[in-house]
Amino acid sequence: MPIPVRKAVFPAAGLGTRFLPATKAQPKEMLPLVDKPLIQYGVEEVVDSGVSHVVIVTGRGKAAIEDHFDTSFELEHLLSSRGKTELLEGVRRIADMASISYVRQKEALGLGHAVLCAKELVGPEPFAVVLSDDVIYSERPATAQLIDVYNRYAASAIALMEVPPERISAYGVVDAEKIGEGLYRVKNLVEKPKREDAPSNLAIVGRYVLTPGIFQAIEETGPGAIGEIQLTDGIRQLAKSEAVYGVLFEGKRYDAGDKLGFLMATVEYALRREDLGDRFREFLNGLR
Repeated sequence: MPIPVRKAVFPAAGLGTRFLPATKAQPKEMLPLVDKPLIQYGVEEVVDSGVSHVVIVTGRGKAAIEDHFDTSFELEHLLSSRGKTELLEGVRRIADMASISYVRQKEALGLGHAVLCAKELVGPEPFAVVLSDDVIYSERPATAQLIDVYNRYAASAIALMEVPPERISAYGVVDAEKIGEGLYRVKNLVEKPKREDAPSNLAIVGRYVLTPGIFQAIEETGPGAIGEIQLTDGIRQLAKSEAVYGVLFEGKRYDAGDKLGFLMATVEYALRREDLGDRFREFLNGLR
């Protein structure tokens, strides 16, 4: 049995330029999807997947993330004194769901560099990486699906989805050999290829389970043409010495880092809610 996946890294130091001006003074990870910030959906996902320690890579202006996952004595006292038991339990659950550590990425040097910043806190064990921009709705958590593959092969696993040719240039894409239903052995990774150069229609989604070998692979890769260290390049390097698997995850992914994707996620998550769904659907139907 391989070493269990107990930790997850959340890169959260980006500037959120796609959501300006809303993110000028607010972390994009704290944008609310109905009534929970984006990053909380990701943390709940990894906790439901068996992860007990979350490492959040932050930067300047990200204090709201730390405050959100901290205990708020004043708020808890207020809710308790007013008898708002359900809200009180929800607030306490946020602070208690996992052990959370923070590390600063002092410069925006790429996703690979953000993961490398977590090296000392992760240590020599496998870990998940979650990009909170990618919100995934699924019966079984997407991270848990990757952990299943890691447990089977003791190797890294990355989430994949099928993308139409006209959109493939917006994604990292894998060159991979199919070895089972929804399972691939990754041979190469290409970042945002032209449509005619794409090795497949399998795009990389913001969920990964990686062996600790990724840290050395990222260090060996170094910065690219624009001075950033890309995680895709690090995984490509890792695949030269270790097996890396791609998993067509079961579920629906929303690009909540994009305005349209965020709106679509908000609508669909609201419609799924027992307390909001019927009335919200009635409202939408009335707009026709």
